[in-house]
Amino acid sequence: MQAISRKTSRLATVGALAGAAVLAVSVPAFAHVTVAAEGAAAKGGYAVVDFKVPNERDNASTTKLEVAFPTDHPLASVMPEPVNGWKVEVTKSKLDKPLEMHGKQISEAVSKVTWTATDGKGILPGYFQKFPVSVGALPQDADQLAFKALQTYSNKEVVRWIEVPQKGQAEPDNPAPTLQLTAAADDAHGAAAQNTSAGSKSAESTPTAAAAAAESGSDTTARVLGVVGIVVGAAGVAYGVFAGRRRTAA
Repeated sequence: MQAISRKTSRLATVGALAGAAVLAVSVPAFAHVTVAAEGAAAKGGYAVVDFKVPNERDNASTTKLEVAFPTDHPLASVMPEPVNGWKVEVTKSKLDKPLEMHGKQISEAVSKVTWTATDGKGILPGYFQKFPVSVGALPQDADQLAFKALQTYSNKEVVRWIEVPQKGQAEPDNPAPTLQLTAAADDAHGAAAQNTSAGSKSAESTPTAAAAAAESGSDTTARVLGVVGIVVGAAGVAYGVFAGRRRTAA
């Protein structure tokens, strides 16, 4: 009975260590100011991007965010969305080389957007805030855009998120928010050509309804069997622990 009891204790210890490992893996990485598109950010197109600002301090709130827009790839259109409790200021600068937008020459572009808390609270400890901005047209000759940002806290501390991540290198301590751009959308001519090609090859490239149904059915069966296996395995472990306890008590 002592051997069974020791075996049961080992099982419990292994389970606890496994649970701790899962929790360790699920802990989020150190939070940074980041930028991400709501949907795709296609080259040559327009997108709504969100600057996500977490509060990383326990004793101060974030009261100001300054985002510098790229000068090597200026954006002709930058329109912030109003955010309750925050005042937004858009700064423009003259361009060395004018941009063309809808047939018009643009001689200046947004170089910085600043959000300042007006309610005296800002982003409290343990919270984050998103600041949406509509931008375009996105450059066609770049794979990403870096937006250097300054985060100011209520205790006057300023965190500078200005280090541009480099491909193939470790992430810097204070990375600049970086927007990844996707491939440009196909134009009408390209889409028409693609549809024509697809139509001519539909008989050999499109799976039959029976094949699709069979594939779907096999996938569903595999999922069901997987769930059943997990349930049976969990029941077996529980039974083994319960039996071990009964033998120990006896």
